[in-house]
Amino acid sequence: MLFTCAPRELAATRAASRKVVKRGNKSFAVDLHCHVHTPAADELAKNAYDPSKDPAIYFASVRSRDYNRQHRANIDAQLTSVEQRLADMDKMGIDVQAISTSPFQFYYSLEPDLCRQTARMVNERLAEIVASHPDRFVALATVPMQAPELAVAELEYCMKKLGFRGMEIGTNVDGADLSEGRFDTIFAKAEELGAVIFMHPHGFTEAQRFADYYLTNVIGNPLDTTVALSHIVFGGVLDRHPGLKLVSAHGGGYLSHYSARMDHAYKVRPECRDHIKRPPTSYLKKVYFDTMVFSHQQLDHLVKTWGADHIVIGTDYPYDMGYYKPVDFVNDMKSLTRAQKDAIIGGNAARLLKIKPPAGASRARQSKNK
Repeated sequence: MLFTCAPRELAATRAASRKVVKRGNKSFAVDLHCHVHTPAADELAKNAYDPSKDPAIYFASVRSRDYNRQHRANIDAQLTSVEQRLADMDKMGIDVQAISTSPFQFYYSLEPDLCRQTARMVNERLAEIVASHPDRFVALATVPMQAPELAVAELEYCMKKLGFRGMEIGTNVDGADLSEGRFDTIFAKAEELGAVIFMHPHGFTEAQRFADYYLTNVIGNPLDTTVALSHIVFGGVLDRHPGLKLVSAHGGGYLSHYSARMDHAYKVRPECRDHIKRPPTSYLKKVYFDTMVFSHQQLDHLVKTWGADHIVIGTDYPYDMGYYKPVDFVNDMKSLTRAQKDAIIGGNAARLLKIKPPAGASRARQSKNK
């Protein structure tokens, strides 16, 4: 029997009893970028999954592939054990994780019904984790994006039956761009349900030159996000679905730091105006970006460009390309006010994910963080 957890209404009631992690900083902290791996889904897909369809694997060097296999074994406890995850959350000062699947388990290249099955298996596992500690976790679904009708059904099931707060999607669907019209039904359903969409890359689809130096990830991940956001904006996704709550991993890739070129193209190139009515940056202002940028200078640029109200904490837990002092990273920003720090550390994500912070959080912050 598949596992189901409390519906959204009960989950919201439980959220009222959340407790703040005991730490020096008392800002309510929500990590919106963190992953869970479900070994049972691997087992289900093993006879059908073709690694050559996965650009993060296909374009990687032999050295990177070997290292990644060892790294995956090294972090197995963090990816699968709730107890280990809770201990690490306490160390990082994270009150709540919005857990989502490992990008290795998107499985968009599988036959649609098999991907529906793997998605359901992953989602039931996420629901089980949330039910075990509803004060510490909320969940974002994975859905079979290659079959929009199945994806819509899975998202609706996860939101209405399992109490999920949204979904995680890839930056492309087996090479297809998210601006393709067939995906509009998925975005329309997400908009209708108020689902948060966390967009996460998994390598770059045209990475022939990225084999060495782990460039498949170092450059490939933020580049695929850059391409995906460009298609979403120029393809009119945010024009057709203005209510979408879209969160982009890794600080929005490169686009969030070089968007003025898009606006210039909109002015001088007719093909850049085929699907949108306003300059591209007016749509990008709807997007939320996580703090996975590793540099105060980069974070400062994100805040100044898009606003502190559109930045959320991300750790990329538990992978080696993650960052595990997220609260300190934000608190050490001298250019931010206390209110801006609190918003980035947890307030913005709590609003997006409909998490009710504990009543004691603000009192503790007032007494500790003056």
